Amino acid sequence: MLKAKVPQAIWSKHICLIVHPGILGDRGPSSLDWAIAMGEKTWGVTILQAVEEMDAGPTWASRNFSLSESPTKSSLYRHEVTEAAVAGVLEAVAKCESRAFQPEPLDGSRANVRGQFRPLMRQDDRVIDWGRDSTDVIARKINAADSAPGVLDTLFGKPYYLYGAHQDDQLRGAPGQLLAQRDGAVCVATIDGSIWISHLKQKDDGEGRGIKLPATMALGMRASRLPHSAVPAGTKTNHRTFREIHYDEKDGVGYLSFDFYNGAMSTGQCHRLRNAFLFARRQPTKVIALIGGRDFFSNGIHLNVIEAAENPALESWRNINAIDDLIYEILNTMSHLVIAGLRGNAGAGGAMLPLAADCVYARKGVVLNPHYRAMGGLYGSEYWTYNLPRRVGGEKAIALTEECRPIGTSEAKRIGFIDDCFGESVAEFEEILTSRALKLANHENFWQLLREKHDKRLIDERVKALASYRAEELKHMHANFYGVNPAYHIARQKFVFKGRPPRSWSSIPPPASAPKLSA
Repeated sequence: MLKAKVPQAIWSKHICLIVHPGILGDRGPSSLDWAIAMGEKTWGVTILQAVEEMDAGPTWASRNFSLSESPTKSSLYRHEVTEAAVAGVLEAVAKCESRAFQPEPLDGSRANVRGQFRPLMRQDDRVIDWGRDSTDVIARKINAADSAPGVLDTLFGKPYYLYGAHQDDQLRGAPGQLLAQRDGAVCVATIDGSIWISHLKQKDDGEGRGIKLPATMALGMRASRLPHSAVPAGTKTNHRTFREIHYDEKDGVGYLSFDFYNGAMSTGQCHRLRNAFLFARRQPTKVIALIGGRDFFSNGIHLNVIEAAENPALESWRNINAIDDLIYEILNTMSHLVIAGLRGNAGAGGAMLPLAADCVYARKGVVLNPHYRAMGGLYGSEYWTYNLPRRVGGEKAIALTEECRPIGTSEAKRIGFIDDCFGESVAEFEEILTSRALKLANHENFWQLLREKHDKRLIDERVKALASYRAEELKHMHANFYGVNPAYHIARQKFVFKGRPPRSWSSIPPPASAPKLSA
């Protein structure tokens, strides 16, 4: 993010193009925040030339897009804004190369200019009035502050930043009253319904210890009194509510979708997803489509939850074993063919997770980071030493995990990491994925494909058991979590606290507290 003006010594001598996430004429540092909060139906990206006044230079290109019913700021950045920005930059660069184009000054006289200057959005602009604001207005306020800075509010007499809004049409109560909890989220009553808040961050206490956490974890014992409102994965609902995991089936295909905030998967979330997968496997279908979130397929273990745990090393161990348990079930599914559908980005163990499926498809534009070492030399598990080499080969597997660089879907397809990439948008990807899943379920040689899968797994198991791959990986992970080198713990703290950990990693749990490798 460009938070300072380009110096005159540079822009006066060189054409400097600024990518601004706003429509033509829009100016100010909180462009998307205001667009979402005000309920705009269309928005855009403008490529401006840098001048003395920020966002006031002549226009080189602009691209508009439609806003969904209740977009979040971070999701817009990852999808519509990114796509519009790339198209706009390419257009602007082509115009530069032509040497004939003259950018249009932003003088406000053009008929198609409806943007205006808006100041930095502050917490006073975001404040929720539970006695007056509708559920829709509250959702827009929280979505406009998604990722950062959050909406400051008071729960149980303490200040928290709110994130992850999901409207609910059924639960009711006195406005502002906490009504229920579900899978780490809490539900708050509004004047015309209620709203689920999935994550909270306690206001900085001066020591920098505020961490964005699942709401019930952030609230601690205060949330334990709230009644549970469970919605099992296979339950049909006709109203809006908060669900991280959803299962549906049609024409012989079971669609198991999961959408975890920022793609992080805690121990509890891994357990719930594993249980939902086992539920899907018991159904009389032929294909299971495992579909990740719109923004992220998965980013592996939940570093924030681990950092907030009483014993981070032990929680790291529990988390990695929980995601391994999920992947083990996918690898050993002999009753179905399994498709992994990546609508959004994937990283670390979350990039290794889909490799357990029989077919791996990704939306065009998805970015993959199939490596762990940047997190303090973390070795990684998720059966990657089995799944990755059988797709890309041993040499490429080592390169991917040691070079620590992102790869796009075109390269991922070329090297065999994924089977195919398609879809310019999430909606188009979902449509094509559904078509392919249906085609696979109706394949004339379906049972032969299933038999070949079974035989291949038996051959691989005879060569080297999955248990051996897991044990070898976890031996390295055990050393990462409990060894003498605290690099993983230091890197995790830097990640969680945005490079400014409130304290140094001064001690590692003694060896006596470390779980046995057979755990």
